[in-house]
Amino acid sequence: MIEETKIERRSFVQAMTAASGAALSLALLPQRAAGQSPPASPAPASDQFETAEIKTDDNTIFIRRYGSGSPLLMVHGFPRTSLMWRHVAPHLAGKHTVICVDLRGYGRSGIPASAEDHYPYSKRAMAKELVAVMDKLGFSRFDLVGHDRGGRVSYRLALDHPERVRRLAVFDVVPISEAWGHADAKFAMTYWPWSLLSQKAPLPEKYLGGAPDAVFDNPFGQGSFSPEVRAEYTETYRDPARVHAICEEYRAAAALDIEHDKADQKEGRRIKCPMLHLWASGGPLDTFYGPDGGALGLWRKWADDVHGQAVKGGHFFPEENPTDTAELLTKFLSA
Repeated sequence: MIEETKIERRSFVQAMTAASGAALSLALLPQRAAGQSPPASPAPASDQFETAEIKTDDNTIFIRRYGSGSPLLMVHGFPRTSLMWRHVAPHLAGKHTVICVDLRGYGRSGIPASAEDHYPYSKRAMAKELVAVMDKLGFSRFDLVGHDRGGRVSYRLALDHPERVRRLAVFDVVPISEAWGHADAKFAMTYWPWSLLSQKAPLPEKYLGGAPDAVFDNPFGQGSFSPEVRAEYTETYRDPARVHAICEEYRAAAALDIEHDKADQKEGRRIKCPMLHLWASGGPLDTFYGPDGGALGLWRKWADDVHGQAVKGGHFFPEENPTDTAELLTKFLSA
């Protein structure tokens, strides 16, 4: 079922630093790596996970897999990796097979070559790849959760492959065309990666690659994590090829992704599945889009059945407040 899949078996800290294990089928894994749970959270349903590298047509996607039950795909954003779900995923693992992926270019996933129009790093291409990953794992339909850039890959997946998605949750994001369409000075100052990383190469690559630690010293990248987790995140930005891939994704967001959004609007395509939007309490999405009914008002232009609320914590509330995040997700996924 899954060919040429590499499996890793190790502790949480080892999983962040050691090389991949021997090539085996995921079904043959006899034991799992120990996960890490947040200090202030109740005991999760399962703190065990396994890792694998799933081959797609032109790439390899790294995953962390937790638990068993109905399939749930979780997609990280910038500047994180699948590691950002380390606190939330165990709470969902009692009822779900939780698949946390590294997007192409990030973490331990492959880095396909880009193109002049940046299509290989468009949300459409990235969403299609995640459908292929879930197919390789044997999941034709699944629930879907995405944060930040991962939220935008996720809503694109729900639009392009509606038959695949049971429920969709996106965290602290609005659609790409809405973000650019409402952009002003506040947006540019707050969401600096949008304007900086979308510039022509090699300017943003030199900035990002020249001072990778600075991403996590800026309010946009800061979070509640250990030095080991920070080191794992930062490793992505020490690789020039990965830095270029990430910049290509932002360039796609300033061009092709907008075109894809506008085509959906013109053709009347909408998100049909139940949808949840959570955003950071006191954060930009609490105030930026008031005249439009807030972030929920924007999403209701795109989805038939959407609700949501603010969550205590910053932009990275799944890491900072995993208990509330997991509780809200559990309620949504059980409805």
